[in-house]
Amino acid sequence: MHGKVKIIGYPLDLGAGRRGVDMGPSALRIAGITQRLEQLGYEVQDMGDLRVSIPETQDIYDSKLRYLPEIAKASNILAVHVKNALDTGYFPLILGGDHSMSIGSIAGIAAHCKSQNKRLGVIWVDAHSDINTPDSTPSGNIHGMPVAVSLGIGSEELVNVGGEFVKLSPSNLTLIGLRSVDPGERDLIKQLGIDAYSMTEIDKLGMYAIMLTVLERMKKRVDHLHISFDIDSVDPSVAKGVGTPVPGGLSFRETHLIMEMVAESGLVKSFEVTEVNPILDDMNQSAEFAVGVVSSCLGKRIL
Repeated sequence: MHGKVKIIGYPLDLGAGRRGVDMGPSALRIAGITQRLEQLGYEVQDMGDLRVSIPETQDIYDSKLRYLPEIAKASNILAVHVKNALDTGYFPLILGGDHSMSIGSIAGIAAHCKSQNKRLGVIWVDAHSDINTPDSTPSGNIHGMPVAVSLGIGSEELVNVGGEFVKLSPSNLTLIGLRSVDPGERDLIKQLGIDAYSMTEIDKLGMYAIMLTVLERMKKRVDHLHISFDIDSVDPSVAKGVGTPVPGGLSFRETHLIMEMVAESGLVKSFEVTEVNPILDDMNQSAEFAVGVVSSCLGKRIL
């Protein structure tokens, strides 16, 4: 493998209800993410972490959009850095941070794609669909809203991050690994006809068959495929150091199979890993697992 990877740390946990994921970028670096990618033949540039505020220094602002001003500000900064990485020929690898990070990362990717006349697709690997709106959210935590925001639904301050245009078409989005979906989210997924696979479908159909279908669809529709990997998509027995653990998740091999097949497609041009929480982990094992997952997406093979 070869190419240039730019690592962008995004140590934000304002979007979540539990502290700790702001240490995710450091945990992933300690787990050796740079060295693993260099072993695969990549030139890696780590630009460090963006500066973001902690909850203790911020006002909640709105119980339905907790910490909105600072999240919007940080998201705009992230969008600029991600777009710049793509514009200069780098593969952006964004390390989070809670999943509200996708508001900025997808906005930056979409802005790049818009300028290059490319079609953006996203595979969202997560236990949660993250498609809540201020009207449907049960918690007000913005890490439950980035899918809706990317589809142009929700707070204007967030929807317009990176530019006043819709960042992602629902027809170019696939959700994989769902097992915790709020009623309003379920309705919106059905209303928009989003391609979604819960753990029930994965149990019935098998991951290999699902990924064949998903990637065939993406190959026909998109030029730039972004992978948003929330480590809580994986069963807690595999990775327990996550922001919002939910039992019954993806296995070790199912997760790696997703990434190996995505790598073989040749479509992947950006990746983000979210919700690594070392406070809840044991000897950094979850971050080490996540580094292995990233490596699989970027070309690591058993043989």
